[in-house]
Amino acid sequence: MKRTSRDIRTANRYEVLRQIIAESPTSRQELAAATGLSLATVATLVGELLDLRMITEVGFEDSAGGRPRGLVAVNASGGALIGVDIAETYVRVELFDLALNVLCRADEDVRPGERRPEQVVAHVAAAVGAVVAQAGVEGARVLGVGVSVPGQVDRDTGVAEYAANWDWRDVPLLDLLAEHIAYPLYLDNPLRACAVAELWFGAARGREDAVVVNLGTGVGAGLVLGGGLHRGVSNSAGEWGHTTLVLDGRLCHCGNHGCVETYVGAPGIMQNLRELSPRSPLLHPEDQTATVDALARAVAADDPVAVKVVRDTARYLGAAIADLVNLLNPEVVVLSSWVAARLGGPLLDEVREAVARHALRRPLAATGIVLSPIPTDPVRLGAATFALEGALQSVGQRTSARRAGAARGRTAPPS
Repeated sequence: MKRTSRDIRTANRYEVLRQIIAESPTSRQELAAATGLSLATVATLVGELLDLRMITEVGFEDSAGGRPRGLVAVNASGGALIGVDIAETYVRVELFDLALNVLCRADEDVRPGERRPEQVVAHVAAAVGAVVAQAGVEGARVLGVGVSVPGQVDRDTGVAEYAANWDWRDVPLLDLLAEHIAYPLYLDNPLRACAVAELWFGAARGREDAVVVNLGTGVGAGLVLGGGLHRGVSNSAGEWGHTTLVLDGRLCHCGNHGCVETYVGAPGIMQNLRELSPRSPLLHPEDQTATVDALARAVAADDPVAVKVVRDTARYLGAAIADLVNLLNPEVVVLSSWVAARLGGPLLDEVREAVARHALRRPLAATGIVLSPIPTDPVRLGAATFALEGALQSVGQRTSARRAGAARGRTAPPS
């Protein structure tokens, strides 16, 4: 799809604000250098963001032999953003200021069997209401709610097209949420959310090419290519968890056999444990989180069963990541989401060894493999940036409409 000039302007406005949030305070000259935009374009975009009260002037800095440069910074209190992380076992919501600092959070457990859309929507509505009440913000200050949901989504229509673990097909999720939530809503999936969070604040910041591996109940890869988020032609890029790792292997929710997800997602890890030690006290058959937590504690205590399970999981994961390294030649691969966070360093060490056994030497030498350094939930942080992007886009549409109206008024014949 060809981008219009309005799309490009919105993207530029978003990029300038992203740099200001990351580097506050900063000058227009520094913004031009960081974004590659002309100084005149940056000055215009900064003026728009000042008018929107998203940023503020904060003084001057000396320049080498010239006039002092004006500095701008994000206006943290200029609005609020909400990030929603919908997963198979929980709904987690955080409310952020415009500097993307977390102000408050609310969590809801999704019980086994609660997979109908209206049940999930009820949890989201309750958690969003809770964070707004906790923060005490006026509704008008909430610029939007970014919602991350697993699977394939149509971000333009707000439809969850396919979520394998719930067997959702063509669920009009944003329409259902809009019946309970009065704020602007924006939908995408956790692969994109994690990738954006790493691009803004994490291990992909300043990188041109990165892969963010999302390890949770489901598995996927958020792709940063050429310094920007890669979505694919139908917003489906990154479904690496449903690539085949083992021919005729385990049955996946998607209907295929041997998918990466069935060996390294939380249920796959539970199956790895079950096959090694069916009666292990580490296994909590109905609780993924409890099982992964128990494994993490047992690995720290050098329990041989737990160490073997993590090593076996890393063997599968390393082979699959090596494919990404060979195919995409990224600067960094980031292990993200809750399974990676809980298993941490022991998993990372084993994955690095496994990747080294399978990846080609040249691309591997250029690739770092790290844990996500983001201290908060990267999915909620990334989802909040979807709301920020949407708010900037809607502002651009209103600005264009006002300009068109003014132009019609100037050219209208006298009555």
